[in-house]
Amino acid sequence: MPTTAPARQRKKSSSSRRDDEAPIIPILARKVREVEAKAQKNKLGPTNRVKFQVIAFLVREERARVKVDDQVTDSARAELLKRLDGVATILAKTAARDTSLIQLLEVDHATTPVAKRMRRDWLLEAGAELPPEELVIDDAKPVVAEAATPVMVSERAVRPEQVDFRIESNPFLAPDATPAPAEPAPRRRLDSWELMGPLYKAFAQGAGGGSAVMPLPEVPEFDRVSPKGLEVMPHQSRFLEAVRDGHREFLLADEPGLGKTAQSVLAASVAEAYPLLVVVPNVVKMNWAREVERWTPQRRATVIMGDGGDVDAFADIFIVNYEILDRHVGWLAEIGLKGMVVDEAHFIKNLSSQRSQNVLALAARVRERCADPLMLALTGTPLINDVEDFDAIWRFLGWTDGTKPGPELMERLDATGLTPADKGFYPEARQAVIDLGIVRRRKKDVAKDLPDKLIADMPVQLDDEFGRSIARAERELARRLTERYHRIIAARGDRGLEPGEIDEDIVDLVARGELDEANAQGETGENVFSMVRRIGQGKAQLAADYAAQLQRSVGKVVFFAKHIDVMDTAERVFADEGVKTVAIRGDQTAAARQQAIDAFNEDPEVGIIVCSLTAAGVGVNLQAASNVVLAELSWTSAEQTQAIDRVHRIGQDEPVTAWRIIGAHTIDTKIAELIDAKEGLASRALDGERLNEDDAEPVQLAALKALLREALAN
Repeated sequence: MPTTAPARQRKKSSSSRRDDEAPIIPILARKVREVEAKAQKNKLGPTNRVKFQVIAFLVREERARVKVDDQVTDSARAELLKRLDGVATILAKTAARDTSLIQLLEVDHATTPVAKRMRRDWLLEAGAELPPEELVIDDAKPVVAEAATPVMVSERAVRPEQVDFRIESNPFLAPDATPAPAEPAPRRRLDSWELMGPLYKAFAQGAGGGSAVMPLPEVPEFDRVSPKGLEVMPHQSRFLEAVRDGHREFLLADEPGLGKTAQSVLAASVAEAYPLLVVVPNVVKMNWAREVERWTPQRRATVIMGDGGDVDAFADIFIVNYEILDRHVGWLAEIGLKGMVVDEAHFIKNLSSQRSQNVLALAARVRERCADPLMLALTGTPLINDVEDFDAIWRFLGWTDGTKPGPELMERLDATGLTPADKGFYPEARQAVIDLGIVRRRKKDVAKDLPDKLIADMPVQLDDEFGRSIARAERELARRLTERYHRIIAARGDRGLEPGEIDEDIVDLVARGELDEANAQGETGENVFSMVRRIGQGKAQLAADYAAQLQRSVGKVVFFAKHIDVMDTAERVFADEGVKTVAIRGDQTAAARQQAIDAFNEDPEVGIIVCSLTAAGVGVNLQAASNVVLAELSWTSAEQTQAIDRVHRIGQDEPVTAWRIIGAHTIDTKIAELIDAKEGLASRALDGERLNEDDAEPVQLAALKALLREALAN
């Protein structure tokens, strides 16, 4: 180890003399306590992992020096070694808490540029005299994208046949894919500084405050992006104008309910970023396909399921969930993507996970093959545990490589004329990152643009074995209805129907007969009631997952379900996610019920209240939240409205969003449509408007009739 500054001659205490003999030890002791504290809170991000490496490296280095230093007395040597053993003990306890740290104890792990800079700075703080070659530390050569491609090879990898057809049909794809040679980065004033820690610190401290929103253009005079019948809101329009101006990398961190999906779909259209890859959680996969059809009807989206046997390789937009990305990452890297969206981007914060590595490898490949791709990271919760959760998102966007800022960010930081030693560096550094493309708006910031109550549907794909059993039961119900219909048609003889024409009287008769039987059976037989209950059970995990994501982003959430087993499943999911909950159930006493309500409204630690639609649908004030998740659909629009109005009531100062979780390609979809159609029934009746007869029939009957009509049409 380099020699340290000589001890001063004045009389000092024993501990001071020991520090003079080994001034690096108190620094190591302080640093190891910082790492230990982070580990105890499960916030051991990249910077603290590097600290762990450097501490271990310097402990070994200092122990070896102390053992052979003939200027240190035996008693002093024993004391110094004891103190080093204390630091090593804390390292061992920390590694026992997080076993992934053990591999970082290898000697060569402390030789990265970041680790070298950290070691240099600590030694200089200790008064060490370092040789010139240790004062200036050159960065390692950047890791080229090809180094990340091995993660694209998976034992589960598949290659849909249509993919080769698409690649072969595009003679320009191969030449366009040739990357231009990279020019060497110029030397900059801050090259010798460790900058990732200060960048994280700038955000952790707020560094002067201010909303994290890059400068955005003003709202244009005309809406040039919305399809007929739709209109973007002003805050969405400003984001899209930034895309039109040429900005291509964004961390879009708007709160849920502000239309991040619509903004992303339209951004791809404005940027002509096709083909576009969208990586999403399974719970929102179908919703993305619907939003593409809604906002850009001229574009084709394909949802990748399982092994991709039904994928449309000629689509403009490919939508895949994290869980199956490893099967498809190989061929997705070959089709010439010009843009990539990562929804709920906090899912990739664990850089050691396979899904994070796949996403980052694909992003690197997109940058190789496209000069200016559209890269969007969407999340209302970019930070879950620690400010270093930014790491993976910044890597995805190309703003850093995890060890140092990228060229554009480095240029912005260099232009400040400041260094991390200057207090003014931190607000400037925070703003430099924000200006790269962070857009964070809250509901209250854009409240004037929003309706006071919004019902947003979230279709989910029930593609496991339980979901397939629901599909089989629905097909069986449709078969039973059509058989009855045809039997009645055959018994009544020719009634003058045209080929393919459906007799609505018989449809009504068959549906009413089925409903009467279902009412007699309840949920015990194979009927519309039991089917809807099974759909609720199938959605329970997905609905709870979504509610937990929502809670991390917006705070308190009200979760409604009809059945106890769905509530039970949700509470297990929330417990696993570490979300504190209370519940309102039908078997509670009045005192227990009020205690749960008070805890939700007043205790900041309570994130979600799990409510029974029947027990909490009326007479309950839950306006501490502005977001509601409806895990199961009601049979009446009034019951749905009553549930939402537990939050949407006098005193609520934020727009309310109700998220309905709907089983895609099931009778759930039709029920949701029927509820919406009946939403205005009471007001129309009170206003004296003429009512359609269909408005007065029960949703169950209307759903059975719709199911029968669809089966007869096919």
